[in-house]
Amino acid sequence: MAASKLWKLRFKRFSFFSLSETLTSINESRSPSGKKRLFSSEAVRSVGSPDREVDVPVLIVGAGPVGLFLSILLTKLGVKCAVIEKNLNFSRHPQAHFINNRSMELFRKLDGLVDEIQKFQPPVDLWRKFIYCTSLSGTVLGSVDHMQPQDFEQIVSPVSVAHLSQYKLSRLLIKRLENLDFHVRNCDSSEGLNADFMLERKILMGHECTSLIPACDHVKVGLLIQKGGTKIQRNIRCSILVGSDGARSTVRKLVGINMKGQRDLQKLISVHFLSKDLGQYLLHHRPGMLFFIYNPEAIAVLVAHDLNQGEFVMQIPFYPPQQSLEDFSPKVCEELISKLVGQKYMDVNVVDVKPWVMHAEVAEKFLTCDNRVILVGDAAHRFPPAGGFGMNTGIQDAHNVAWKIALLLNGIAQPSLLHTYEMERKPIAIFNTELSVKNFYAAMSVPAALGLDPTVANSVHRAVNSSIGSILPSGLQKVILEGIFALGRAQVSPSLLNESNPLGSSRLAKLRGIFEEGKSLQLQFPAEDLGFRYSEGALSPDAIKTDEKTAKAPPTGRKRDYIPSAKPGSRLPHMYMKDLNSSSDQDMVSTLDLVSSDRPEFLLIISPTKDSYELARAAFKVAGDYKTLLKVCVVWPHGSSGDRVFGSKTELEPWNNFVNVEEVGHSSWWEICQMTNRGAILVRPDEHIAWSMESGVTGDPAGEMDMVFSVILGGKKTPLQV
Repeated sequence: MAASKLWKLRFKRFSFFSLSETLTSINESRSPSGKKRLFSSEAVRSVGSPDREVDVPVLIVGAGPVGLFLSILLTKLGVKCAVIEKNLNFSRHPQAHFINNRSMELFRKLDGLVDEIQKFQPPVDLWRKFIYCTSLSGTVLGSVDHMQPQDFEQIVSPVSVAHLSQYKLSRLLIKRLENLDFHVRNCDSSEGLNADFMLERKILMGHECTSLIPACDHVKVGLLIQKGGTKIQRNIRCSILVGSDGARSTVRKLVGINMKGQRDLQKLISVHFLSKDLGQYLLHHRPGMLFFIYNPEAIAVLVAHDLNQGEFVMQIPFYPPQQSLEDFSPKVCEELISKLVGQKYMDVNVVDVKPWVMHAEVAEKFLTCDNRVILVGDAAHRFPPAGGFGMNTGIQDAHNVAWKIALLLNGIAQPSLLHTYEMERKPIAIFNTELSVKNFYAAMSVPAALGLDPTVANSVHRAVNSSIGSILPSGLQKVILEGIFALGRAQVSPSLLNESNPLGSSRLAKLRGIFEEGKSLQLQFPAEDLGFRYSEGALSPDAIKTDEKTAKAPPTGRKRDYIPSAKPGSRLPHMYMKDLNSSSDQDMVSTLDLVSSDRPEFLLIISPTKDSYELARAAFKVAGDYKTLLKVCVVWPHGSSGDRVFGSKTELEPWNNFVNVEEVGHSSWWEICQMTNRGAILVRPDEHIAWSMESGVTGDPAGEMDMVFSVILGGKKTPLQV
């Protein structure tokens, strides 16, 4: 029986499993260990008949940017999915705001998303700088411009980085989902409680994941829905469950996956506030993205999310238990803002105050339950917000796993393909964790140079919490801590921190050295952003072995330039080329555009030579044997195509899924890739290179292609049913 038919039978069988069985499993009474049952018996009722359950092939837990992006990718690839979110409303807290080059490249393929991001983000000149000062209206200690002319030249990428608050990005992603016929439903919607309700293409708000029960061919997910004063229990059955539910992931905890790394690097209070007056002042006098403020009364980092709108987030060091959330009332926060600004603005409106803890951890596993439960984004890794790696790494997680899920559910690939998600993404997450920690410590070098060493503050806090300090009354502990911190902040008083004072002059000179040598907090990391490379996974093993002597350089926290590479595991280099299939001579495409975003299709890039055409014909035949999609791109040298472009049709008959492009100007595509024009590149649906040959295939092209597709897809055997 064909794999696709087996899949259809599997999905038909879903409706015959007993709902009461699931309800019994997830509503057990208190266990001998004393743990509370998952659902309280008080005001709990179940929804649905005992012989029917609501089913969806892929269920995504968490409606943040990563979960929303994944749902877009899966839907465009033809995979039915749904999203559940425990909160009743989408967050308005700005949170992440820096979108790196690679994420912008991925967004570029989502129906004008990049155009909207560029439309809604502030002008680049308003956020390109980090500013270090004694107050927003006081002395500037230094500034760093994080944008260079080459960042706008579209040489290494067709798009630049962006600065847009997370909640605004989420709105744009939801708009894309609505264009794909997705609908947002809350728990008050009566249709959402109907057992016959179709779950596909829905974002269900107010639905909390509370239990997971993996089985041999599915996962049963228990949900808790708050409707009025009643707790409603619901169950969903899916083939694959994706946890994209953030740093405190419920999915990760339910499957028992631990995090490994550094905990409690720093505790902070995040204050979201609005002030158009402050925004206008900075807009005209001191535009920037981040403001590091050090004065005798307060220390904080101010994130300017949008100067035109006057939207800010203030990050303040937090030292519990001596300090508590109650110590940061809106009135107290307004006073702190005035101290940090250097003057009082009457229109300051404190919207939200949240405590949070900075960790640098990676999940021990990204997949579990026979690859049926997958972690992406902050559920799989949590970084310091130094360099903007958190959301961006999660976006790339989603991009890596989406096409693999699509090939698996379509019966084309073996479940082993999903395992390559962890093989590829976990090392990147570990590397990005180390890099963000390095960058975080670079940020700490500035206050340390000013005599405000954060490690000293943390040591003092630990001493107060130690066995000796802990016996003191809590009120006295707080007074001692605040007194010591006040003495520390005195290091940046105007009387000490000036050129006339020998100590102050020495510290200012050290500070200038940090900025001049690029040793402060960095915003862009081109080498890691565009140049990250998978060393194992859904890749040609022979090509990896050939290059295994090239070890990845350890992260330094310093900015390094991106060097294009066509080695397996690398992102396909960008280069603009003339589209010879277009009727217009002006139509240009990036090589990245040659990879489809609407279907899980591989791309073979060749030059118009006899051997390369032979390789392409073999690749088409092998791809057909594996029932996977393949497109061929023929790259013609600048000025050499002419009428010969029609030769591709003759050479590649009977296959017609190919395109012809021509190099522009004096740039050579094969030189950029460090290859000869007899070389070839096989690109995966996620724009990463699966296989490449620098100077052509020396042996049997059909055998070579069969080996590559076999490794990636897991062999020709009928895929295991999942």
